[in-house]
Amino acid sequence: MNDLERRYLRLLHAYPADYRRARGAEIVGTYLDLADPHRRWPTPADAADLVRGGLRQRVRASGATDLVPGVRLAAALALLAATSLAGVWVVLELRPAPIAGFGEPTVGPFVSLGIVAWTAWGLAALVHALAPGRWARRAGALALLLTAALVPAAALTGLPRPPLFVLLPQIGLGLVALGAADGLPASLRAVPLIAAGGAGLLGATLWSPNVFASSYYTWTVVPVLPSAAVVVLGVAVLLGMGLALRGDLRGGWAFLIMLTPVGLLALQPLAGALDTMPAEVVPRWTALAATTVLVALVGPALLPLTLAVRSRWTRVTRPQPGHLPR
Repeated sequence: MNDLERRYLRLLHAYPADYRRARGAEIVGTYLDLADPHRRWPTPADAADLVRGGLRQRVRASGATDLVPGVRLAAALALLAATSLAGVWVVLELRPAPIAGFGEPTVGPFVSLGIVAWTAWGLAALVHALAPGRWARRAGALALLLTAALVPAAALTGLPRPPLFVLLPQIGLGLVALGAADGLPASLRAVPLIAAGGAGLLGATLWSPNVFASSYYTWTVVPVLPSAAVVVLGVAVLLGMGLALRGDLRGGWAFLIMLTPVGLLALQPLAGALDTMPAEVVPRWTALAATTVLVALVGPALLPLTLAVRSRWTRVTRPQPGHLPR
């Protein structure tokens, strides 16, 4: 056994054990036949294909055929939330900064570098409405990358950026939104764009010197994210319950998937509770970091845990050969 075959066999652990025993040698043999004789590592495409196929087989083995529709539903909700928040933050970025005269740096007429990411999310909503499928996913991925790039860009340029408790939930929502379905009707595809425009218009209408001040840290701006967390969680719960009443479990999967972005949206109050700080005060970075790690570990872990429980339940309740009712 050479190194390439050994590494393909390691990747094969993405598949269920029964499937590996039945077809593992055939799968690995096919990849080895197509590989370059001098190659020592699987190509990224082969690795991704094996992992994707393994996850698909595990989902089938667990009987969770409604998981993929649940991912699509969660992606639609995440995209709607991400674009709506971007519309709100654009209003904040367009605010002339009255504290600039006191030495506070700005990015031209904008409050921070965040205007780049929020504009990209607006463009992603536009592309999603006009060109579904591959182009929409590319636009969403670009907006996600630009959001994540604000942190190193600010460090390199010395210019201000939105705080991490604003960027992290946007990144979480963006990751989920990448699973958006391709075949939605035009009326539904336009909803994120309408929501982004409506959120921005509402923010501009409600603006006053005491609302949407020139800092992301002000007490009037900080509650935007927890409020969004409550709304998103409420919608996910209602969808899950409403679909479950019809015997459709995709809403339950969407709820589980959305728990991580919701936790990131509520990062400030959760970290404040951990840090025993008043609600209007931004918690210390140590509390924010600890809460982020907790949300990032617990939230995603619920999905494979639920799949494992579902798989075990399916095996227990599935009729065994020789024990079928006569």
